[in-house]
Amino acid sequence: MKEMPKKMKRSGLFLLASILLIFGIFGTIVFSVSQKISKEMSNSAIQNLSESLDLLESTIEAILRSEGEFQRLIAQEMAQAEDPEAYIRVYESNKTVAKLSLILSGETEGLSNTGERFTEDSLDFSAGGTVIGMQVSQSYLNYMGTWSYTIKCPIKRDGQEIGSLYAEYVYDAIDQSLPAGFYNKQATLYIMDAHSRRFVLKPKGMGQRNAGHLNLADFYRANNIQDPEIQAEVERCLSTGENVLFYHDIRAVRALNYMWSVNGGTIYLVGYVPVEAIQQEGRTVNQNIMVVVVSMLVAFFLCIALYYLNWWQQDKVRREREEERKLHSQQLAQALQAAQIASESKTTFLSNMSHDIRTPMNAVLGFTTLLDRDAENPVKVREYTKKITASGQHLLSLINDILDVSKIESGKVVLNLEEFALSDVISSVDAIIQPMAKAKHQQFYLEVTGIRHEYLVGDETRINQILINLLSNAVKYTPEGGQIWLRFIGLKQRSSQYEHIRIEVEDNGYGMTPEYLEIIFDAFTRAENSTTNKVQGTGLGMAITKSIVELMGGTIEVSSQVDQGTLFQVDLELRVLEQAPGRAPEPEPEETNILQGMRFLAAEDNEINAEILSELLSLEGASCEVVANGQLAVERFQEAAPGEFDAILMDVQMPVMNGHEASRAIRAMGREDAGRIPIIAMTANAFAEDEKAALDAGMDAHVAKPLNMELLKKVIRQHTGQK
Repeated sequence: MKEMPKKMKRSGLFLLASILLIFGIFGTIVFSVSQKISKEMSNSAIQNLSESLDLLESTIEAILRSEGEFQRLIAQEMAQAEDPEAYIRVYESNKTVAKLSLILSGETEGLSNTGERFTEDSLDFSAGGTVIGMQVSQSYLNYMGTWSYTIKCPIKRDGQEIGSLYAEYVYDAIDQSLPAGFYNKQATLYIMDAHSRRFVLKPKGMGQRNAGHLNLADFYRANNIQDPEIQAEVERCLSTGENVLFYHDIRAVRALNYMWSVNGGTIYLVGYVPVEAIQQEGRTVNQNIMVVVVSMLVAFFLCIALYYLNWWQQDKVRREREEERKLHSQQLAQALQAAQIASESKTTFLSNMSHDIRTPMNAVLGFTTLLDRDAENPVKVREYTKKITASGQHLLSLINDILDVSKIESGKVVLNLEEFALSDVISSVDAIIQPMAKAKHQQFYLEVTGIRHEYLVGDETRINQILINLLSNAVKYTPEGGQIWLRFIGLKQRSSQYEHIRIEVEDNGYGMTPEYLEIIFDAFTRAENSTTNKVQGTGLGMAITKSIVELMGGTIEVSSQVDQGTLFQVDLELRVLEQAPGRAPEPEPEETNILQGMRFLAAEDNEINAEILSELLSLEGASCEVVANGQLAVERFQEAAPGEFDAILMDVQMPVMNGHEASRAIRAMGREDAGRIPIIAMTANAFAEDEKAALDAGMDAHVAKPLNMELLKKVIRQHTGQK
């Protein structure tokens, strides 16, 4: 029983010490924040003051420009008048223009609209001030005792200057356009003529002194600004037309003084604002902070009391909520991961289609055009068809990879290691890239040095993909007339069983910046600048290339300089084929003519595909009867005599009745041959689940489009062996 009070006493002391520590830390933080806010509010107030002065400057300059434009319009009207002096005599003064005067070219004296003679000697234009290109005089007191200034505007007729128009403006017009107060009417503001240092205007409602009888020296004396350094800095800024801000006590009150340039330094806004007015907002914020702090402290103590009163109940609730939050966080993380995987799979699918298919398709279309042109030349026809076949096979392999859902979802690509000849790789790549380079008038050079073995083991399609990615980028990012090199270099072998090859792709194109070189192999990145942003691309090519190279156990490096070119180096080690593949044995006559004399029923709704199928089978000595949908195929087979057809070639996606339904209908017929006639699915649906669906529908085999005759022969041989 005595143990408990001691524990409670120690807990109470610990709680008290904790509270005092919290108070100390909290007070320090509040004080620091308060000081920081005061400083930031002062800086913000100074910024607001500068912006307000900029607004006043813009207002005055807009008035000057408006006056200048108005005077220029009058000068244009006078240039068109037959008697400009008569125009001056009848012009009536207004609130803007106090007096209008004219001096004709070649004369030293003119007249004013007030009827008096006028000479320029009474004005001083030596300060060099201008308004929209027209000279503006120093400020002066006019005949009414009002501070004014004159703008001089040339009068031109047919390109010749016939005189000068002088318009006198009073500063009172500027006063009427300025706001009624400045910094809650606590600021003092004068307008000073920069050349004479005279104060020519104090806008109404600003400050407590009158202008018109003061100059800058009077301002210094009245406000006790005697510091030589301040005066020297002010003089320097006045001579250069710069703005100046400085702190100085005005009548024992700390104030921020300013001299703000207007119209290129011909006049200045001069005055001061008490620091107290600037910091008023900061003090208000600090007072609000103290109110918030006191409220928080009261709430803090109440919370402590309530916490200890309900500790046992709240502890249980806290644990339950913690478990709920943890479970919720796990669910959110799993959902986010699933969404990211789905998004990445979709993006990769669409990007690969755009990036990888275009290059071999260009070769297919280009050689098709050449094939049409040289149709009468058998040698060229065979050459073009061979290259079209190579490009088509490459395109088909890319499409198969893109449409392989399992590979897209898992992000895995498995290498297909087969025997190949390096010369075939070089030939197929050259057939694809050469037309692209010629289209841009580029020179494409191919070099092979130091290669010891021609026949190797590797994934020929992936090697083609690496080369085409690098070379197509070289073509795209090299200007017309540029040069591109593809080099195969044999390096020192690390093992006699492997050929060590370096592939170099070099161009003298636009090049890349050092910053872009750091991210070139990241997905969805492209070099964007004024010369290359017109090139379309998905930004996946280099990322795909690097992944394939690393999957093969190789390395890829890049070096580049802007406007000088780029060099890619790919190092691969490929297993050497111990002996060159021998010549394939001549097929037996019955194997060569496996389709000779056979008769097929084909269901195909696409007329072009039907025509191609019929022609290919005809070349093999077989005949084919084509129907447009599955329903017609069922009806035609029902009408046919037993043994009339050797096999049925069935498309899947067709109108009226699809291939699966037609196959089930044929298998369900009561005739004897309905259950044993081979039905081969021949469709563009190439997914693994599509093949399974075809077999489940009663078909015997699945052949994906585009049609490969050798594969079709093999399938027919397997399923018609009993014949």
